[in-house]
Amino acid sequence: MNRFDICVIGGGPAGYAAAMRALDLNKRVLFVEKNKIGGAGVYNGALSSKTFWELSRDVSLARKRLQKYACTEIKVDFKEILNDVKEAIFLRKVQLETHILLLQRKKKDLFSYIKAEARLVSANEVLLKKSNGDEEIISADNIVLATGSRPRKLAHIPIDEKIIVTSDGIECFTDFPESMVILGAGVIGCEWATIFSNFGRTKVNLIDKADRILPFEDEDISLTTQTNLEDNGVTIHKNSQLVRMEIKNGRVEYELRYKDGRSEIYNVEKALVSVGRVPNTENLGAKEVGVVINDNCTVVNEDTRTTVANIYAVGDLTSDFALANVGELEGRHAVEKMFGLNPKPLTYKNISTIMFLSPETAGVGMNEQEARSKGIPYRVVSIDYSLIPRAIAMRNTNGFFKILVTNDEEMKILGMRAVGVHASSAIQAVALLISMDKGIEELAELIHPHPSIIEGIQECVRMLKGKSILKPEIFKDMLKCRGCNEKGEYFELVQNDTFTKI
Repeated sequence: MNRFDICVIGGGPAGYAAAMRALDLNKRVLFVEKNKIGGAGVYNGALSSKTFWELSRDVSLARKRLQKYACTEIKVDFKEILNDVKEAIFLRKVQLETHILLLQRKKKDLFSYIKAEARLVSANEVLLKKSNGDEEIISADNIVLATGSRPRKLAHIPIDEKIIVTSDGIECFTDFPESMVILGAGVIGCEWATIFSNFGRTKVNLIDKADRILPFEDEDISLTTQTNLEDNGVTIHKNSQLVRMEIKNGRVEYELRYKDGRSEIYNVEKALVSVGRVPNTENLGAKEVGVVINDNCTVVNEDTRTTVANIYAVGDLTSDFALANVGELEGRHAVEKMFGLNPKPLTYKNISTIMFLSPETAGVGMNEQEARSKGIPYRVVSIDYSLIPRAIAMRNTNGFFKILVTNDEEMKILGMRAVGVHASSAIQAVALLISMDKGIEELAELIHPHPSIIEGIQECVRMLKGKSILKPEIFKDMLKCRGCNEKGEYFELVQNDTFTKI
């Protein structure tokens, strides 16, 4: 029986990172993937959808510029768009597969990769089933479960991945649908609504059971996203409950019941079901060897270690964040923990996120509603993109920066939200300071290039210090500066020449 120091099951971002970190430590590694290296991070997930988004953004921007200068309307071919997406996927696929192939040659004594289905038969043994029918049992001192997730399906909706699809079925489209409905107004649903509406070929309907989309974010984020989607032609069915969805005559018929009691029946060409993802824990043998799994299929773990001491769970299998960057973080952390490097316990307060909307929306740390729910007093300042010279030069002033700090003299940074062009790049300095538990003094010392979008962050800091260049009392709608006490009650912050008074 072949023995390894570590067996990593799953070749997505989390598993890949774990295998590479173990190799750094000169451990004997077995890396197992039953399908495609890269997982949802490459196929039908982050890379593919974000390539779609980038292309849709280019088309939307080009259309707006051409319309302004009275030029002819541009035509977009879905097949060419899909080819570009497939090229991006192929490029990353080749990179990862070549990397694995060369590692097997250069470090053959330490690194092995097998394409097979893996099932635990004990806490230290894994049964490998290859596609040709061959089976093998290997032994490993430590095991990392990184089998990822798949789109959630609903029993009462006949998903065929052709007419009614999950995100996995988008690539089956042969053209832009003339109309479509998206069930689910979370991040993925709003991103796909953005993508298809950006191309300008599809009438998009978005079903939202709540009174606002993205309910986990502050109202200003939700309202901005809603306004932008509606300006792009998206119809948002708020406060609506799906009664039924079915395929009729090759199209989708669905019925909604609204909060006010009325019901409406709609007919569209395609439907996208976007109601979250389900961890891939079945047929893994984890329960049988003592790994406890929650009712929602996530693996019970403490800082990546499961209820079986030498078995770890990372990525979408855990209940923390279903994000590629978090999965990679957890994969590296689990390996360092199992091999005695004693890393600090994982913390997620400085995890940066980005929603690929129109415009892009990025965040790190707390938002206002989270701070209020925890009874944390805070100060919050925001600046509209219309006051940032670089945004003016780009002719794209749709967006804002918002920074939350503690309501005390230290003014430690609690969180930040950025909506607009370059949003994801702008938050990184703030993310670092949050992880270091620092205040705005460190942020104030940074000198940003001019003109740049991140100069808006500098002006936010100056507002908090009471010495902004542009005064909030003059630009009341574009510069906001207020506080919130432990009871969740707002109050205005009044500036003088040297400091901010409450």
